[in-house]
Amino acid sequence: MPKHGKKYLAAAAKIDRTLFYTPEEAIKLLKETSFVSFDASIEVHLRLGIDPRHADQNIRTTVALPHGTGKSVRVLVFAQGEAIQASLDAGANFAGGDDLIARVDKENFFDFDVAIATPDMMGKVGRIGRKLGPRGLMPNPKSGTIVPAADLPRTIQEVRGGRVEFRNDKTGILHVAIGKVSFTPQQITENFISLMEAVKTARPSGAKGIYIRTVTLTSTMGPGIPMNVGLVQTMNQPA
Repeated sequence: MPKHGKKYLAAAAKIDRTLFYTPEEAIKLLKETSFVSFDASIEVHLRLGIDPRHADQNIRTTVALPHGTGKSVRVLVFAQGEAIQASLDAGANFAGGDDLIARVDKENFFDFDVAIATPDMMGKVGRIGRKLGPRGLMPNPKSGTIVPAADLPRTIQEVRGGRVEFRNDKTGILHVAIGKVSFTPQQITENFISLMEAVKTARPSGAKGIYIRTVTLTSTMGPGIPMNVGLVQTMNQPA
């Protein structure tokens, strides 16, 4: 096993592994145990009671975080006609049709974080799916990235404003970034609640028994903080 440094061990020593912390306690500890010199990302890791071997139990959806993730999101749009300029006007970093597809295919252009496409472009975009797919950039209706031209401005603004896509890994765990350590406790709390509401809404009908089994809060390179699942599930957005 890899050895941890002194700063990590000092941070980990602040966490009592026999306890499951309340959301308020966990967020306070998160700020205290982040020891890196940059503004660390905050991640939530949830172990779910699903069987990823069954397609009908896998989760792939999105959540609009009220305070965003603290990261700048580069958006590319595959469209044609007037929708190209409309996308750029709405804040897309790149927008185009055949020319943009060729750039991705021939130049291996991947300087973007999210790709959005109109339905009439998917026949062409599918030809570069072998390049977009492995990088998690292929537009998909489940992630809300295949939308009619009329919905492009709204979708682009949502993505740039804090809409996050998440899906379980092969072990049934979700790993989702919900902000930065520099966020206020209230901002972190509100983003966290939005994520949990989205996770509960996305519960597959085939999932049996306990759905949310463990919840862990952590920061970049920091130790994980186990949270009280019962208290987490009763949290509501403040009025």
